[in-house]
Order: sequence, then C-alpha cells, then structure tokens
Amino acid sequence: MKLKLAYGLSGLTINLPDNCDIIAPRFIPELPRIKERLLHSLRQPISSQPLHRLVKKEDKVVIVHTDITRATPNKLILPIILNELEQIGIPQSQITLINGLGTHRKQNHSEMIELLGKKIVENYQCLQHDPDNQQFLKPVRTEGGNQALIHRVYLDADVRILTGFIEPHFFAGFSGGPKSVLPAIAGTEAIHHNHSSRMLSDPQATWGITRGNPVWENMLDIAQATRPTFILNVALNSDHQITGVFAGDLEQAHQQGCQFVKDNAMIKVNEPYDIVITSNSGYPLDQNLYQSVKGISTADQITKNGGTIIIATACCDGLPESGNYSRLLASSSSPTSLLEKLSVSKQVIQEQWQVIKQLKVQYRADVFVYSDGLSDEQISQCFLLPCHDIEKTVSTLLNKYGSKTRICALPQGPQTIPYLDY
Repeated sequence: MKLKLAYGLSGLTINLPDNCDIIAPRFIPELPRIKERLLHSLRQPISSQPLHRLVKKEDKVVIVHTDITRATPNKLILPIILNELEQIGIPQSQITLINGLGTHRKQNHSEMIELLGKKIVENYQCLQHDPDNQQFLKPVRTEGGNQALIHRVYLDADVRILTGFIEPHFFAGFSGGPKSVLPAIAGTEAIHHNHSSRMLSDPQATWGITRGNPVWENMLDIAQATRPTFILNVALNSDHQITGVFAGDLEQAHQQGCQFVKDNAMIKVNEPYDIVITSNSGYPLDQNLYQSVKGISTADQITKNGGTIIIATACCDGLPESGNYSRLLASSSSPTSLLEKLSVSKQVIQEQWQVIKQLKVQYRADVFVYSDGLSDEQISQCFLLPCHDIEKTVSTLLNKYGSKTRICALPQGPQTIPYLDY
C-alpha cells in the first residue's frame, strides 16, 4: 500500500505491506467562517466575561504567542485579538507581544515576519523571551509553595492574554493552557525544575494526562499565580486548519480543549507492534531532531519490547547543534550509561528532558531515523540508526521478526497518540 507521511513541507510517500495497520487522527474539517468563530469566542468565552469587558482603554496589554516550532496559526489568531482591542480603544503603543520561546532559540527578523506577519511586526512592540535575562524576569510565588521567575513585562501588564494550540504532549499531557507561562515565558531555573528527571520519572507525566501529572500541575500552579486575564487556544487538523476554539478562563477553556483533542487524537490499541513507522507531523514540528523525540515517544507507546521504531523527520534545522541536546548525547559512550548518569544527577542541564525521554525509548527498542537534514554521523552520535530507505529497512525487519510480524504506521506522528489498553 502507498502511504504519505507528514514530512517537512511536502510529505514523503512510501510503500508498505498490505497488512500494515494505519493509525491516524479522525479528520475533522476546518470550522466554517473561522474568523467569525474566533471573534465569537472572544465575545462569548468559556467561564469568563467577554474580552471587551476585561479591558479598559488605559490598560497595558500583553499577548503571549508560540514560537516558530509550533503550528499555531498566529497570523490568523492574533489579528482577531488585536482588532478587538482596537475596537475597545486600546492604542498599539499599549500592546506588547511576547514570543514564548522558553529555552528555544530566538527567531530572526524574517522568521518573525513568517510567524506573525509584516503588519504586526512593524506596528507593535514584539519581544522575544530570554529565560536567562534577569532584567526581564520577576519572581512569582504560589500558595502551594512553587516559585518561578516570569517575564517582567507580562507580569507588569494590566491585561495578560495567552494564546496557543492544544495537542497531546509527551510529558505535560497537553500543550496550550498553562504552558504559555511555564515554560514559555519563565526563567531557566523554573523550566529546569519543571522538566527535571524527578518530575519526568512520574508515570503520570505522559501523553494525555493533566490532573495528577506533576509536570502539568506545576505549570498550572505557576500560571494561575500570574493571574492571566484570558486565553485563546485552538485545536488543529492534519492540514493545520482550526477545528476547535477554546477561549476564556485559563483552566476551564483549556480543559474543554484537551477533552476535544483527546476524543479525536488518542486511539486505543489492543496489542503492541514489532515495527512502528512514524513522523513528527511535518513542518514546523519536524524542524530538528530535538523536537522529533515527540514522534519517537509517540511510537513507543505501542512498540513491543525489542521492537523497532522508524521515524521520518526532515530536520531542516539539524539536531540542532546549538543547545545541550546534541552535546549531552555526545558526552557518553552508550545510551544506558548516559541515562543512568542523568537519572541520578541532582544537576539539571538544559534540554536533558528530551534526552531522557529519547534514551528511555532506546532502552527497549531500536530507533531508525530517515532524514534529509541529518548526516549518518549526526544520527549515530545520538545513538540512533540511520535509514536511507524506509521500504528496504521494513523489508529487512520483516525477515528479522518473522511471518507473524505486527506492523503499523502513524503518518501524522504526534497528532495521533495511540495507547495500549489490554
């Protein structure tokens, strides 16, 4: 059978055996009259007053948005919010947009225009979060005893609006919601604590779980302490079209969005597979191998012990070479020794969370990587196996596992989260 995997901008078509199971999200068409629906969500939100009643003409407004590694349709969402603020009488000079980078790299000018559109970049103050710049960080403490440094401009605003999109997340349960504060505009120390080995080792820190997940609970506690005024989150289909809009109260709107996404993106599987082929949902989510650990983790949910995962990920931005992800993987002679070292270390190193998740998969399965953006040397230094031809690799593996080999494909990668339910 022919199957098109989400890969880069154009996709990747491969031939797979006819007995290969295909696990994909239920396709939901784009909401009709989407601009009207977005505006409607601002005026009739979930568990909140309409946005126009929460804002006064003299208020300073901050809007947090996702960065270029996320598929949030910022160029569609943000103008709707900005136009509504204009109708209220808020001048452009009183509005600041913050790129919620967390510990990701900053975007250059052309990337900012790609992200937000030229009109927004040229007419509004657009800041890029820096988790290490103490000048722009301010402490927040919660009643539950958590603390974090958060972007000062956001905290000093009168109105704080969070935007993003909701998809299952491999250790925070779901994206969106409180993630727009922690890690998006938090200081490095708080991010490291939230993404620490201790937090990630909890079995509840996984796909599709919020309540009882220590990572998500910590994110929510910090986010609520910053008193966000309003959120606008969306759900997307495989074409990155908006299928659901969830605006209003941080917790209530986000939870409704999570349930919507869970109902359509999480699929029960009765028996694990020997071979699982996956992607990282294509561009912009498969820009680098660091982000592609999510696709690997997705496949791991239904892979047998001793099984094999094959991921197709374009990685136009490489590993990337910047940051600690590639350095950590190059610092040890084996995945087992590195995982043991990171698990017992009290020191939290930036990006170790992605490494820990990857190594836990490799502890029980082989992982092949097909990528036009990575060399064999780069793939191998990450303890992964280079794949130049997915079809030939599958054929070799079928001989290895025998006549009863179970095989499946996740063409949309982390947009579908399969889980075992025996």
